[in-house]
Amino acid sequence: MRKVFFLCLLILTAFTGQAQELKGTPGTFTLGNKEFLLNGKPFIIRAAELHYPRIPKAYWEHRIQLSKAMGMNTICIYLFWNLHEQQEGVFDFKGQNDIAEFVRLVQKNGMYCIVRPGPYVCAEWDMGGLPWWLLKKEDVQVRTLQDPYFMERTKKFLSAAAKELAPLQIQNGGNIIMVQVENEYATFGEEQAYMEATRDAVRTAGFDKVQLFRCDWPTNFNRYQLDGVATTLNFGAGSNVEDKFKVFQELNPTAPLMCSEYWSGWFDHWGRPHETRSISSFIGSLKDMMDRRISFSLYMAHGGTSFGQWGGANAPPYSAMATSYDYNAPIGEQGNTTDKFFAVRNLLKNYLQPGEILGEIPEAKEIIEIPTFELNQSAGLFVNLPAPKKSETIQPMENFDQGWGRILYRATIPASAARRKLVITELHDWAAVFVNGQQIGKLDRRRGDNTVELPPLTTDAQLDILVEATGRVNYGKAIIDRKGITEKVELTDGKTSTEIKNWLVYNFPVDYEFQKKAKFKKGTATGPGWYKGTFKLTKTGDTFLDVSSWGKGMVWVNGHNLGRFWKIGPQQTLYIPGVWLKKGKNEIIILDVDKPEATRVAGLREPILDELRPDESLLHRAKGEELDLSGEVPAITGSFSPGNGWQEVQFQQTQQGRYLCFEALNAQQANDPLASMAELELLDEKGNQLSRLKWKVVYADSEEITAANHAADKVYDQQESTFWQTQTVGGKPKHPHQVVIDLGEVVKVKGFRYLPRSDKSTAGMIKDYRVFLKESPFKL
Repeated sequence: MRKVFFLCLLILTAFTGQAQELKGTPGTFTLGNKEFLLNGKPFIIRAAELHYPRIPKAYWEHRIQLSKAMGMNTICIYLFWNLHEQQEGVFDFKGQNDIAEFVRLVQKNGMYCIVRPGPYVCAEWDMGGLPWWLLKKEDVQVRTLQDPYFMERTKKFLSAAAKELAPLQIQNGGNIIMVQVENEYATFGEEQAYMEATRDAVRTAGFDKVQLFRCDWPTNFNRYQLDGVATTLNFGAGSNVEDKFKVFQELNPTAPLMCSEYWSGWFDHWGRPHETRSISSFIGSLKDMMDRRISFSLYMAHGGTSFGQWGGANAPPYSAMATSYDYNAPIGEQGNTTDKFFAVRNLLKNYLQPGEILGEIPEAKEIIEIPTFELNQSAGLFVNLPAPKKSETIQPMENFDQGWGRILYRATIPASAARRKLVITELHDWAAVFVNGQQIGKLDRRRGDNTVELPPLTTDAQLDILVEATGRVNYGKAIIDRKGITEKVELTDGKTSTEIKNWLVYNFPVDYEFQKKAKFKKGTATGPGWYKGTFKLTKTGDTFLDVSSWGKGMVWVNGHNLGRFWKIGPQQTLYIPGVWLKKGKNEIIILDVDKPEATRVAGLREPILDELRPDESLLHRAKGEELDLSGEVPAITGSFSPGNGWQEVQFQQTQQGRYLCFEALNAQQANDPLASMAELELLDEKGNQLSRLKWKVVYADSEEITAANHAADKVYDQQESTFWQTQTVGGKPKHPHQVVIDLGEVVKVKGFRYLPRSDKSTAGMIKDYRVFLKESPFKL
């Protein structure tokens, strides 16, 4: 009996020691020998990543409670600099932006918190969380010590954020146990001095007691060192856990192990298939980590919604994020529990620490339907223009003090009976082109469009270019992503080109106050315009607005910006939180810069996240195309070793060319008809990686775009967890398999690096290969 009593007392004491700081008592969180120590006792972090701006404030606690019910003991959050400082020097931490309130709710619900203040965060968020107004500085550089202005503004933001959150460090009686320094920096650079300066700025700001950490990938974490800061790794569902930590453990034998972003799913791109990750692969690697006592943070536990203008983009190739950030996460976009949620809950209940119990699953939020109704008022964009600004040369919207939305450029072009083309250099990101009020073309940065055929003109004509920004690049070197038209517009007859000058510029920001000023009248707008309607409710609840009959634009309901829509999908609904609706009369405004098929909407009980209506073929192979390599001499022929990890190949001599063909001759496994590749990098004569920003796939013999998003351009998207894979649905073409890339310019190449797929599957792993490089296009 005495033994049982003392055992119970020991368990109770251990649990009380771990939980004491959640009651306001100062505590400690430190690094031990191969483990984290909470108040001196071993602690395994089971964290759920949530993003407060992607969740209406009224639902914050609901999502926190769902995370606890799933078996988590910690909530992990980014801070979004551009959300809190939308104008330089004006900080906002109130209401929806009240991060301290969010962290206190986490503590109230008996959970710890990990804070990731950046300054850069990625998160598929506009400019990776960096504020747009940095781009008003013409020569701005980011994530480097080379720009004192960037570092100065970084320090000011970190100080403002620490003023809100430093009192909530665990050592002060709060629940913040770790704070991150920057984010995945090794994928961007290896400037150790910058990371050291950022670490020091985080400490000086006020995060001077809490344990600091940084995160990178298993393949690049060692590109720089950061003393006094713990290192964690990021990788995705289905990964081989032992393999991911192998090199790290060899170099850091006593360090605690943590996967700081365990990717539960993936994000969606406009015009690409909806992304999912299987429960079996996801749970398998999670169980591996639990069995090995490895801490983790589930990215995402609940993705939520990139309301308003906040969705970002990737490049290369340029590809904007959908508004829904459902992420195929365990907790759905609406806060609904999924099969993946219950799989996590059923797993983690077996790994709770002494004294822990699973949290109760909170009551689900009510979902309602809204019957179909018409938006019977409209306001044409061209008859509701704001006051113009004059500019001799064309300039990006940032130069006109505009952060997001749409911008109209207007100029006069001279008469000509000859056929001419309009050439736009650096369109960011989508445009409709009009001559004398008639639309003559649409251009899309995703496709690399830049040219429109002009009709013959008997007199001088009015040229209008309406540009919509669809998200700033949030990842890699392309993050300096100004919007509108960033270089020039020219007229060309094929022989000579003339730059168009003397523009009138009209700015269309995203705030509701601007939209409601439009002069509405009954009927349908001619061309781009706003549409307004009302609907009545007898009760409120969450719903999904069906926008499948609309073209491209943005929606406001009762003044709340729901985000972007685009008919190409895969998303055809927009989530409306019930707390943004009211009993009685509700207002909706839709700005459509393209053309609606019908001006009606409805509220659905289920989202539509997987309905593609592509405006182009997603395949990088035209019907009837066949690559002809006869007579071509390979730059190199070789074989890859089996297994994961980067492999580097050097040519015997430097090769020069613009068009590269990679040909997979067979797979590592006999009789495997597939080919797959995660990343391909080209190296110059000094061994440096060549830029991939101008790369474009011009041919792929086969790629899987039906069952999954495994298009050929995944070989240079700088995401190690995505990959090109040949077709698996509707037949499996046999080897050889080829991908042909236009490098955008003639380059000198001394070698290349190849990364096979990084999940547990070995399907399509390449064995023998050939690489061709030439200055002229390959025969198709």
